Formats: sequence, structure tokens, C-alpha cells
Amino acid sequence: MRTTAASLASNEDGENEDWYSASPRSLVVLDGATARTNTGCQHGISWYAAHLGAALSEGALDTESPLTTILEEGIARVAGLHPSCDLAHEGTPSAAVAMVRLSDGFLEYLVLGDVSIILDGNDGIVAVSDERVSQTAADERRNADSFPIGSAEKSAAMVKMKHAELAMRNRDGGYWIAAADPTAAEHALTGRIKAVELRRFAVVTDGAARIVSPFGELSWVELLDLAEEESPEAVLRRVRQAEASDPLGTRWPRNKRSDDATLILALEVEQDGRSG
Repeated sequence: MRTTAASLASNEDGENEDWYSASPRSLVVLDGATARTNTGCQHGISWYAAHLGAALSEGALDTESPLTTILEEGIARVAGLHPSCDLAHEGTPSAAVAMVRLSDGFLEYLVLGDVSIILDGNDGIVAVSDERVSQTAADERRNADSFPIGSAEKSAAMVKMKHAELAMRNRDGGYWIAAADPTAAEHALTGRIKAVELRRFAVVTDGAARIVSPFGELSWVELLDLAEEESPEAVLRRVRQAEASDPLGTRWPRNKRSDDATLILALEVEQDGRSG
């Protein structure tokens, strides 16, 4: 497959907590979860995303291993890199994950957390998104959304929301994300599709997906078209323009004005898919 990609930090001076890798046969995208509380860890979110991303990229080379197994082993591997940290802490660094791999004429995929895979195939557009995290801490989210971005009230509400969200992390009835517990991988969304049935696809972090929801400035088809006809970065620039037009989050209530955003577009999928 032929890939193009772009990733922008939430602001020019900030550290990008997204991470991605792309090869002719596999893609890995991570979105580090923003830390608003103590983490019990001396390492940052970017460190965690980069080390887990590297482990998953290496693991994806083994086409005999299921993607869930690769994720499970990757989480365990990164946990082993910092055993002196409090990995049982509720705020231990975590990241949403998407993995895509071409093997034996099929495209396999895995999603855990709020990274999305947008498939454009014979059945039209299919968005593979894990919405479980956004369904937690509903009351706290509504309260946080009621305040303008940058206000003291917003900041305090966001901390309360984060604590309520973390209380539901990696447990039944809540949501699942890559952190320190390898068994979270068992709860990932997975599937596969014949490569010949797929024209193109994209992997997007929620910072890029916001141009579709909640902004509604593009549909998934329009996002794919813009990324293909211009570039993935053109999509991310549209995101930044929309964010700048609503700096206080009054039109589109959200956690923060701008978010790290990553988009990978894959074309000519079926050509490599047939080669096995």
C-alpha cells in the first residue's frame, strides 16, 4: 500500500503525544492520553506512546501473531521498561492504539481507545471507532463543557472529569486503553477485510477526527478526498482553522482548544494485499 501521513502537535511549542509508524505492510498509530492528574510515573506520556509504538511496530512483523497478542506483549514489554514506577497508579501513562496489517490478501485491524480507522471499500464508508471512553463520566463531561476554554472553572471541572474517567479505566462497564495491564488488549475492537474490496483507508487520532465530529466541517468521504487530492496535512490545517474560529469552545464544546492530530492515508491497498 502507498501511504502519506501528517502529525501536528496541539501548538507549535508543545510536545506531540501522538505517535505513528508506517511501512508498506503495517501501520501503528497511538494517541497518548492527556495527564491531568498525578501519574505515579517519572516518564511522560510521549515516552510511553513512543516506546509502545516501537514495540507494536516490531511485533507487527510477525504475521503469525494476532494483533491482540502483539498489543498484549507490547504493553507488557513497556511495563517492564519502568518497573520502579507505580504502574498500579490509576493515572499511569496510557494511550489509545490503532494497528493495521496486510497479510495473505487481507487487511487486519485493531482499535483500542479513541483512534479511528476509516475504511472506504465495496460497502462504502465504514468507521471503526471505540466510543467507550467518551461514554464514561457523562455528568462530569457535561459540566466541563459548560465552561469556556481557558477559564479557571473549566480547568477545575476537567480535573474532576479526569478522576471520574480514570475510575472507569480498564474495567468492565467502563473503557479500555493501553496502559500497564496487558489484559486490556483482549477488549480491543478487531476485524479484517479482503484487501481487494478496499480502495483506500485512513487512520486518525481524535484530534484529527474532530473535523468530522463534533465540528461537522467535513464528512468522512470529504476527509478522505481532501487527504488524497491534497494531503493529510491539508486536513489537519482545516482542523486548526476550525479550532481557531472557536477559541473558547462555545460553538463546539470540547476539552481543549487544540489537540494533537495525526492522519495516515493509505492508497493502492489491493495491489499489496494480493501479493500475500
